[in-house]
Amino acid sequence: MDQLVTSLRAVAEPTRLRLVALCARGELTVSELTQILGQSQPRVSRHLKLLCGAGILDRFREGTWVFYRLVQEGRPARLAEALVDLIPSDDETLKLDLERLAEIKRARADAAAAYFRAHAADWDDIRSLYVDEKEVERALIDLFPDHGIGDLLDIGTGTGRMLQLFGARVRRAVGIDLAREMLAVARTNLDSAGLPNCQVRLGDMYQLPWPGASFDAITIHQVLHFADEPARAIAEAARVLRPGGKLAVVDFAPHELEYLRTEHAHRRLGFRDSEVKDWCQAAGLTPRKVIHLAGEPLTVSIWPATRPARRRRSMS
Repeated sequence: MDQLVTSLRAVAEPTRLRLVALCARGELTVSELTQILGQSQPRVSRHLKLLCGAGILDRFREGTWVFYRLVQEGRPARLAEALVDLIPSDDETLKLDLERLAEIKRARADAAAAYFRAHAADWDDIRSLYVDEKEVERALIDLFPDHGIGDLLDIGTGTGRMLQLFGARVRRAVGIDLAREMLAVARTNLDSAGLPNCQVRLGDMYQLPWPGASFDAITIHQVLHFADEPARAIAEAARVLRPGGKLAVVDFAPHELEYLRTEHAHRRLGFRDSEVKDWCQAAGLTPRKVIHLAGEPLTVSIWPATRPARRRRSMS
């Protein structure tokens, strides 16, 4: 009862209700919200602090930037969603706010497109060396059923492609990456795909910001060949995987294209099945049948593994 009263008091003010309506449509910074509302940053920050304290908004930091979005779980989330739905679609204030939000998203998209154009040649050069990415994605979809996955984590999400692939199939999907520029591209892609249940975070794959057993499924797609400590990355992924959950590691089989190391920052020139299986077993996971997708000259391997389900106690 007390939490409900606190939440109702928090949103019972025009500016705060506008903030809730905006944050229900994506992740926004203080400066973006200030630009939309036409109010001072200290005033907007005070309203945001109150909404976060009431459990209506989530706040998370990426370097010097702070993002806000509607909470995804619990009663405050349901209350906020209901209130947003009750705001008349022809409300003039809301219409103006959404027009300004659209302008900000267009600016984001333009910046992301410029960044991607500047680096697209690198990805195109590498993709031409291996099997069509659509074939890889079909194999991943076959690994993860349409049902039974509530929460998915994509480690090293890059442009957010795995979130786009699985977003409509899961309750919640989160991507984590250390490259802020890539996260800007990913946010634009998720906005365009209309996937409000997907989000991205700045973070380190060796120190994931979640407690143990937080996700039903985890993907590590074309990331390990950049990693200094791939075994440690798998161990950290295993830590946040729930019992019965599944991990899918996608990367290259061993190859000899040395220029990928010198020109594209690859730390490893592919991985043997045995070493990835050993890393999974050391992390408490059970390796499953490996999938090999041959390309020219690179072969893509998919190493699935599961965390054993908890055994039920005997009733005897």
